[in-house]
Amino acid sequence: MLEVANSVIAKLSKSEAKNYISQIIFDESRSNSSEVVFIAPNALVANYIRTKFSSLIANTFESLITHKPAIKIICASSQGEQKKSVLLAQNKQNRAQIYENYTFENFIVGHSNQLAFQVAQMVATEPGKKYNPLFIYGSTGLGKTHLLHSIGNYALNHGQNVICVTSEQFFNDFVVNVQNKTMQKFKEKYRTCDILLIDDVQFLAQEKSEKIREEFFHTFNDLREKKAQIVLTSDNPPKLLKGFEERLVSRFESGLIANITPPELDTKIRIIKAKCEFDGVSLDNETIDYIATNMGDNIREIEGALLSLNAFARLMSQKITLEFAKTVIKDQVKVHKDSSSIDEIIALVASNLNVKISEIKSKSKTKKIVEARRICIYLAKSLTPNSMPALAVNFGLKDHSAVSHNIKKINELMNNDSVFKAKIEEIKNKILQKR
Repeated sequence: MLEVANSVIAKLSKSEAKNYISQIIFDESRSNSSEVVFIAPNALVANYIRTKFSSLIANTFESLITHKPAIKIICASSQGEQKKSVLLAQNKQNRAQIYENYTFENFIVGHSNQLAFQVAQMVATEPGKKYNPLFIYGSTGLGKTHLLHSIGNYALNHGQNVICVTSEQFFNDFVVNVQNKTMQKFKEKYRTCDILLIDDVQFLAQEKSEKIREEFFHTFNDLREKKAQIVLTSDNPPKLLKGFEERLVSRFESGLIANITPPELDTKIRIIKAKCEFDGVSLDNETIDYIATNMGDNIREIEGALLSLNAFARLMSQKITLEFAKTVIKDQVKVHKDSSSIDEIIALVASNLNVKISEIKSKSKTKKIVEARRICIYLAKSLTPNSMPALAVNFGLKDHSAVSHNIKKINELMNNDSVFKAKIEEIKNKILQKR
């Protein structure tokens, strides 16, 4: 719709664009493939646009989306239409605060974020009915903001009045209204919305003024009473947030808490491929695997690396190869330690393969445990200065030949299974990376 509007405006004089086209609002709920509906503020504007610009708007649609819809201009004369016009105007303003490219459709789902994704969709489709508030937490760069803005985009597209801000924006808005003695305006903005989305809510606890938390507390209560949906994101779960009163923490915990954990390797690879497609970056599978296994779990940092690769490749008229990628993003790849202890290796392998440390150290012959133990032995041989006999003692094996046998089995799996090999490389790099 923005592309259509810009194309129409480009063909008009400044006065026509300002006095007429900019006055109408797209009514998505009434529009379809055969008819596009706009709301005008009064009869004068509606009649003028019908007469002067309907054909131009229809032709512009045809040139951009290959079919020519009928153009309908509705006058916001009735009280109901006026309210709808106001709501659409609010949503038009709020749209600027929401990233349009963050949608449910382009969010890559894996085991690490599946619950958060599913409940985010539920609160978007049925706001205020289930999981209110929804509290999403996880480390930086794992997709919390993407989900938050996906809820916002879905809600805006379905006629909801949405406020989406960071905690810093909420605080700054509060300060400005206090200074200007316009707190009623602040309350009308935040307490009359259908959905309130606040990113990085933990930073509200760092503000010295207790008044901001007091206002947030009352805003929270007021919205809950009206059954308006509240969605918050944070780097930690509510019980670990410092600086909030217990009454606020208890309210954060009164809905659903969803955790986003670091993505699995296959999810990371799918995310990288999706980012490449969206940004027009051409990478072979070898380069994608290198980025996935060496760049850590912060998707925002990975996205930055992809943009750097694309920029350098264009400037230098160079095809992106593995060696080229290694050179360009060398400063973004995590710094490695010289060696790692066996306990560090066992702990990280256990975490990544979802087994217990005690199981790896046990005599269990379960296939999953045997494989995890073999991976530990393989990594311990390459990442620590321990000799084969020393590793045999550490892992409770008969002698060095048993160590050699386990390493051989892992090498065979890596040679025959590229996915398994990439997984081992990822774990290896996680062990080496300085956290």
